[in-house]
Amino acid sequence: MDQRVAAVLLAAGDGKRMKSSHQKVCCELLGKPMLRWVLDACVRAQIPAENICAVVSDEPRGVTGLLPEGCRTAVQSERRGTGHAVRMALPFLREMLARGVTSVAVLCGDAPLIDEETLLAALEFHREGRFAVTVLTARVSDAGRYGRIVRKNGEFSRIVEAADAAPEELLIDEINSGAYWFSTEYLIASLPLLQDKNAQGEYYLTDLVGLAPSLSGKAGAFVCPDARAALGANDRKGLAALNRIAREMILDRLYSEGVDIPISDGVMIGPDAVIGRDTKILPGCLILGRVTIGEGCVIGPNTQITDCEIGDRCIIDSSKLTESRVGAGVRIGPFAQLRPDCVIADAVKIGNFVEVKNSTVGEKTSFAHLTYIGDSDFGARINVGCGVVTVNYDGLHKYRTTVGDHAFIGCNTNLVAPVTVGEGAYVAAATTVTEDVRPDALAIGRVRQRQLAGWAKGKIK
Repeated sequence: MDQRVAAVLLAAGDGKRMKSSHQKVCCELLGKPMLRWVLDACVRAQIPAENICAVVSDEPRGVTGLLPEGCRTAVQSERRGTGHAVRMALPFLREMLARGVTSVAVLCGDAPLIDEETLLAALEFHREGRFAVTVLTARVSDAGRYGRIVRKNGEFSRIVEAADAAPEELLIDEINSGAYWFSTEYLIASLPLLQDKNAQGEYYLTDLVGLAPSLSGKAGAFVCPDARAALGANDRKGLAALNRIAREMILDRLYSEGVDIPISDGVMIGPDAVIGRDTKILPGCLILGRVTIGEGCVIGPNTQITDCEIGDRCIIDSSKLTESRVGAGVRIGPFAQLRPDCVIADAVKIGNFVEVKNSTVGEKTSFAHLTYIGDSDFGARINVGCGVVTVNYDGLHKYRTTVGDHAFIGCNTNLVAPVTVGEGAYVAAATTVTEDVRPDALAIGRVRQRQLAGWAKGKIK
């Protein structure tokens, strides 16, 4: 970690046009809140969590829950512009300066496509140029609401907000991304000098560019290699457009890494997914959160995987997996579900209409179809017949079921927890197991079949 750098994240905006019960930065891009994208870019750029301060509103509505442990906050109780927001972080900035932090990034929590490579390249530019402030800029075809970068003879001069720009300035295609690197000392000295004499009556962070010469500093402008780093969203339509852009960026990365996505219809893959080469992702798949998928797998169609680790050569068909670990060579689906906290060993088969929850399963065990396994520990090479249920809940408490290696569980068996079936035991079909079964024993618990002649004839009309 580079202890000489810090970051201030602007996350206090209400985002009224989003029509959300949460703050704007909580709105999700590919299943991940926009603020988390920016935070993770900071962490990957080696900025320690304790050197990050998020400026939040006095009613943060979900923002603080997104912050990593050690991250600081500053409260902006009224919205008076970006400069005013950073002013709220002055105590944090003074602490950072006292700790030897020389450079501070100021980033927008609703501009999620900034990445660590861009941040680090801009920091190098900032330090080599010995700038008091470095603006991260981008060249775009439609500058819209963004502030324009004004250059004189090719040299960076100032930033003009769109609302204050002259007609000729509105034609400029180089925009302010809203991201900056500052000298910590300069930022602390210049923030109190900001004024609100502009069309919006706000304190603009962009005015710190013009103040630099008066404080014996100079300003630089770093052009982002990828203009998409500057993009943000103000409403749901804009967020949908940003989702499409981010989706294509991630698909392009995966293609270059050898992932096979033959038809991308309905495929949504989050930014934290790591997928091995020769794995095929079929239409209708959602892969969200921190997911690792090995090589040579087939995922889909119509499969959702969230926060899972999956080994090599797995086939997962039309199923849903959440917060679980899956070994190599496992077959799941169609229409199966792994709920949180499952650990599935190699070569396990989990067939159609099987649900597994909070359970461990040993290698080569098979749940072929129509089965519920909850709060259980199944060993290796167990055959589980159709319609088997672990009865894990008595209305007050959950209990565990344990089944030893090589056991055989016949169809329509109820395993009433807490109960243990020993290694190599055989449970006959239609048995309700309420007592432990010894290793290698046969357990059978059915009502003996009787026949009443002629009974049905009078009952069924």
